[in-house]
Amino acid sequence: MKTTLHNFLISALTIDNEFIDTKSIKDWVKKQNEEVVVKVHPKRLEELDKWHFDKATADLVHDSGKFFSIIGLDIKTNWGKVSHWQQPIINQPEIGILGIITKRFNGILYFLMQAKIEPGNINYVQLSPTLQATKSNYTKVHQGRSPLYLEYFNGEKPATVLVDQLQSEQGARFFRKRNRNIIVEVEDELAMHPNFVWLTLGQIKHLLKFDNLINMDTRTVISCINFGSYNSEVTDFYSTLRSKNGQKQDFELDMLISALNSEKALHRIDTVISWITNLKSRFDLEVNRIPLKEVNHWKRDEFQIFHEDGKYFKVIGVEVEIGNREVQRWCQPLVESAQEGIMAFIIKKINGVYHFLVQAKLESGNFDVIEMAPTVQCLTGNYRAGQQEYTPAFLDYVLAAKPKQIRLSSYQSEEGGRFFQEQNRNMIIEADDNFSEEVPENFIWMTLNQMLSFIQYNNYLNVEARSLISTVRFI
Repeated sequence: MKTTLHNFLISALTIDNEFIDTKSIKDWVKKQNEEVVVKVHPKRLEELDKWHFDKATADLVHDSGKFFSIIGLDIKTNWGKVSHWQQPIINQPEIGILGIITKRFNGILYFLMQAKIEPGNINYVQLSPTLQATKSNYTKVHQGRSPLYLEYFNGEKPATVLVDQLQSEQGARFFRKRNRNIIVEVEDELAMHPNFVWLTLGQIKHLLKFDNLINMDTRTVISCINFGSYNSEVTDFYSTLRSKNGQKQDFELDMLISALNSEKALHRIDTVISWITNLKSRFDLEVNRIPLKEVNHWKRDEFQIFHEDGKYFKVIGVEVEIGNREVQRWCQPLVESAQEGIMAFIIKKINGVYHFLVQAKLESGNFDVIEMAPTVQCLTGNYRAGQQEYTPAFLDYVLAAKPKQIRLSSYQSEEGGRFFQEQNRNMIIEADDNFSEEVPENFIWMTLNQMLSFIQYNNYLNVEARSLISTVRFI
């Protein structure tokens, strides 16, 4: 296991690539975009091929009973300022595979990335896992081809499993949805296809500086990588390697120390477990499925299912043609956000190590009531004045951050297979000296090492937190 963690760390610290240099990757992605036919057109919901509204419930479902459906939920809770609401939500009970193949070249672990087009992607092609498929896809319910490289994830061909976890999807949009996040290492010589490329982990993290280049599924998979835990004697040694060339590189080294140090956390792991267990025990989440036609304050016309105030999101229909997919033409619903969103971690040095301010967040589709989330998470962009039921804690601080406090700011897309051109501003904000270590009861300070430890288990950190964690780089 130590060897595996070491190989991940070396790859994360490597941006030199014998196959493609980092500066050329954006041009390679652009070329992939130019070479594939992509057409996405609006379609009346009633006219979506192989989809229909259930006569009894008005739920929007696939004719096969597979893939996913749009259903209604009734939610009651004693958490927060909104105790009762109803909403549509995506119901996709099957577990998909988000898998990355790795292979060592000259001692460096490389990740096999796919230039993949999803109908909801803003820029069509984004860098995706080697395999990104729902169970309906890889069992060929659509009667198309099998996804490439599936044989390395289903046991047909030999591969060593390095990471294998079930992780949650967006709790406000999916009803108790999880995907298998898996990384395997192979020794075989792989047949390379034109839309695949070998990248180091350091390159992938570097590319997360740019808007909408690395897709959400890649982000959640690489967030599951743990780099090991070390005492202060080891991490203090890393501190001696600081460059004198500028603060930026020093910050990335500080992030590495936060990822590796196991001794200087403000709270012990058992304290963090007790904190979230206490919240889960005190607060209730009662969720009942109801017919979509009975969901209060939501309406339907020929093109969309939408909230009467134009808030949150709407469900639209599209007709899709993508030239290099297992099935090249199809229709489907997509969820379109009312506005862009914001996700931000506030960070602060405590005991000489960067800590992240983590929020306990309840969402309607959560498996276990509460998951750990970024300090600020406003998925629909309703944080703008007058467009939310309440103002999230620390939102004003994040929005008022001075340029020198903003350690990361990029727009990252949500998963384009279910969401239409949705992007959220991902931010890491460094707190000023006056920012208190004392925080509300539903917040807690954690090092990056602690968060990476919790990711090893199911349903602790939500997908928004994992997405932000994936952007942290060490070089």
